[in-house]
Amino acid sequence: MDTYRFRPGDTPVLLSIPHGGTRIPPEIAARMTEAAKSVPDTDWHLDQLYAFAASLGVGILAADFSRYVVDLNRSSDGTVLYRGADNTELCPTTTFEREPIYRDGEFPDDQEVRARVQTYWRPYHERLDAELKALKARFGVAVLFDAHSIRSHVPRFFEGKLPDFNLGTAEGASAPSHLSGRLMNVLSSADRYSAILDGRFKGGYITRHYGRPAEKVHAVQLELAQATYMDEEPPFRYRPEAAAEVSSILERFVATLVDWAWNNAEGRHRPATA
Repeated sequence: MDTYRFRPGDTPVLLSIPHGGTRIPPEIAARMTEAAKSVPDTDWHLDQLYAFAASLGVGILAADFSRYVVDLNRSSDGTVLYRGADNTELCPTTTFEREPIYRDGEFPDDQEVRARVQTYWRPYHERLDAELKALKARFGVAVLFDAHSIRSHVPRFFEGKLPDFNLGTAEGASAPSHLSGRLMNVLSSADRYSAILDGRFKGGYITRHYGRPAEKVHAVQLELAQATYMDEEPPFRYRPEAAAEVSSILERFVATLVDWAWNNAEGRHRPATA
């Protein structure tokens, strides 16, 4: 069973979209509440928003199944991501609005959680790990971009309105400042949008686990406020005009990642036309 989509690229950059999937196996959906079946906490429309990525030579790995099945941006052992803050679980039991995901008595037990890790979590991470290793072997460097989006108001996780662009580098542990600085210059270039580095969203498990600058494997996460490109209420409509403006910034963001990666790759690998 395919649990993700993967398209290889020809640059040292890999784009990961772990929370864009909406599929739920029928046997799991049958135990869910009606509120949960609409998967409101999806990172909606990121495939459309980053449609340009392939033309930049970026590899793309995207999950097909919902984060409600298993959260690919959490450790497989369920370790808390943000200490001292409200966290959703490896197999979430409540929505971002604290609504129950399962009907009474239908929560997954430990055995089921382990089975979901084996079926859905592990294949994604095995592919992610293998591709980063392949990029490192081919280019001498690998850059992982973990793309996310979230509603601009989620009191459970943060007060007030979230900045539009939230760049995370695990406070510099997953990527160097000379990369994050260039990326922040891009995100801050448009006056109408706000941007922050290592604010509320410093990078999840994927960014923290795979970002190893000392080994020339770098990782950044971008949490994008959904209000910038879509309706945040059902049916979560994509707004093409707003999205086009945001996508143009994101394209420059990804192009900057690619340029930085080539500049830090072993020169003999860079195509003459890149």
